[in-house]
Amino acid sequence: MAGPKKIPQRQCIGCQTVRPKKEMVRIVRSPAGEFDVDFTGKKPGRGAYLCHKVECFDAAVKGHRFAKAFQGPVAPETIAALRTGLFPPEA
Repeated sequence: MAGPKKIPQRQCIGCQTVRPKKEMVRIVRSPAGEFDVDFTGKKPGRGAYLCHKVECFDAAVKGHRFAKAFQGPVAPETIAALRTGLFPPEA
């Protein structure tokens, strides 16, 4: 008899809360060193998870958590591009 299915959990690098993986957005650094927003969670590379909230993104930037999660510095232009990819400006 099989037990209940385990739901993968991930920790947000912004607010540090643990949530189900499907509720999170993954930021990925590809093996080539390019950063991208991964809504599917399946792209290859090193990833970090965020809640889909501007407050969490800002907290991660303020706390230098992108650099820690990706084990190296992340350029300010890259962070700005990721923010635009996650939270597009409204027209």
